[in-house]
Amino acid sequence: MKVTRIAVLAFEKEESKYPLDLLLQTFSSAIRFSFNRLVEGADYGELIKRVASLFRLNKRYAEDAVLQAQTIIRSQKKLLPAYLEHTEVKIQKSEQKLSDYLTGKKRPKKVSLDICIAGVRARLEKLRTKAKDLRQHIQNDTVPSIIFGGKKNFYARMKRKLSKEEWKEIRSNTLYSRGDASKQGNLNTRIVYDDVAESFVLEIANPLQLEEGKRKAPRIVVPIHIPHKYFNEIVNVVMPHVKGMSPKGKPIESYPLYSVEIKKKKGVYYVHITYEAETTGSLLKWNEKISSQYVAGIDINVDRIAVSVLTGQGNLLESKTFYCHEMEYVSSNRRSNIAGEMAKTIIDYVLGWNVGAIVLEDLKMGQTHDTNKKVNRVTHAFASRKIQSALISRGLKHGFKIKTVNPAYTSVIGRCKYSKQYGLSVHEAASFVIGRRGLDFEEEVPKKLLQILQTTVKSVLLGKVGSMEESEKKTKQGMQSMKRYITFVKNIEGFKQNHYWKIWNVVHKTLRLTNQGFQFKEV
Repeated sequence: MKVTRIAVLAFEKEESKYPLDLLLQTFSSAIRFSFNRLVEGADYGELIKRVASLFRLNKRYAEDAVLQAQTIIRSQKKLLPAYLEHTEVKIQKSEQKLSDYLTGKKRPKKVSLDICIAGVRARLEKLRTKAKDLRQHIQNDTVPSIIFGGKKNFYARMKRKLSKEEWKEIRSNTLYSRGDASKQGNLNTRIVYDDVAESFVLEIANPLQLEEGKRKAPRIVVPIHIPHKYFNEIVNVVMPHVKGMSPKGKPIESYPLYSVEIKKKKGVYYVHITYEAETTGSLLKWNEKISSQYVAGIDINVDRIAVSVLTGQGNLLESKTFYCHEMEYVSSNRRSNIAGEMAKTIIDYVLGWNVGAIVLEDLKMGQTHDTNKKVNRVTHAFASRKIQSALISRGLKHGFKIKTVNPAYTSVIGRCKYSKQYGLSVHEAASFVIGRRGLDFEEEVPKKLLQILQTTVKSVLLGKVGSMEESEKKTKQGMQSMKRYITFVKNIEGFKQNHYWKIWNVVHKTLRLTNQGFQFKEV
């Protein structure tokens, strides 16, 4: 499992930053140049030679620059289907919104109806154009144009809200070097121990200062501050390991490989150290069985994490909720810190129960956003993914078996089947269902709930279909509603033959659970 730890360079003098700044600027320019040439179809091997010659970089730096550009292109191509899916969801929401305004179901609060409709139509046109462009890129195996430095900063520069120097600094802030076990862990950027200063320093090869006739580039040496909680871990990575003794009695040393990426942000030089960490845990596939005596099911939300501890037979032992309301509004870096702290707290909790396996939701980066900024921030999937990644990382480190399951209808099943029975909150009940799903238990609909579906819900749905006027049935919205009602009725009638998720879908769409019991909701 790859792990990235962040340290900080501690420059003693301000003027000593200039050589590194120049190297960062040159390397960033090499990445942009490589990206543009690769998009144009340049040969990979020839491009490395061209970059090394043009930017006066050594061969390894040139390879790393081209590799970074190639990685950007690959990641963009991989993300294109997701971008298209998100855009299509936005189109559907905008079409529904336009239909609601035209039919009078919704009325704007701040502007006139005509202005609102014109705005929604303009948004629809923009989204459809974007979707068309994305489909063309997927079909032609190309990538959209990319702004190095960020689109937001680019427009800020156009509006003169960002100075030329600030814009250059944002675009010239990266230096990357791959690890190499045969070169003491890393050839170009190496973390070594300074016996004189009794501290660690980062040695950075600087080919820009290479003198004529010499082969070895001088090195920029900068003290590096390693966080105390990661100090022993990183020392174990950067220091040599003795494998044995040579015939002459000298120790045979080996170095773990580690990659280093220097990122300059607001005048601070962050060092991202990436290496392969040893883990005793493992990730289970969807069809692998959990054999642990105790299992923890975890339901992740942006503001709280619910954990249920189960026996291997699927019986509940305890449920607990861990709150993290800050995740809703803090910065990205703070979110990462909170995710790590929450993961530590939760793993310590399940360790106390002697849990052997953890079951998590298989989170997908689905698009649930619209034009409401506040709702978008709260529901953004990246925050939940940060928590999940932190839990998986720490769980593997502590030897847990980790399994991810489809989260479909876990909240509905938990609310309708277990919430009242065990006195659990909706999220705690969902975590219980997630744990049981990891143990391969199927959640059948209770008889009482099934009876409500077969009598009340079915008759209401059939009544809705029968009461629809012929003119309404011919409209797009009417046809969709009628199709939905008929599908629900068929799922209720054929619940024995269908997958149990279909009947839970009907429950989710047609019923709500209140203190008075189940009530029909408008569909």
